[in-house]
Amino acid sequence: QVQLVESGGGLVQTGGSLRLSCAASGRTFSTYAMGWFRQGPGKEREFLSSITWSGTYTCYADSVKGRFTISRDNAKNTVYLQMNSLKPEDTAVYYCAATSSSYPYPNHRGLFDYWGQGTQVTVSS
Repeated sequence: QVQLVESGGGLVQTGGSLRLSCAASGRTFSTYAMGWFRQGPGKEREFLSSITWSGTYTCYADSVKGRFTISRDNAKNTVYLQMNSLKPEDTAVYYCAATSSSYPYPNHRGLFDYWGQGTQVTVSS
């Protein structure tokens, strides 16, 4: 069993920045990679980024490439998402996810096994 808890969401102005955190607990040794998704009102869950616990494999959606940066702290079992140059269209609930599959570039929700409850990010215009 793996538990994921997101934090760091909030209200920011257009052009501002936020850093989201995802703390993993439980059987974290069984997970291979972590990812970030978001879901806006009335929209489907959208892949944003992923990172492996080992190596240096990262993956980004085109919509956030150059603005968002994913990182990890293995000692703390924590993954981060640094979000810069935020836009109103970034407003959504942001979810952390984990996968046990040993694929270095997971970029689809179907590849992930565990999910957090989400944290709200609101960007005002």
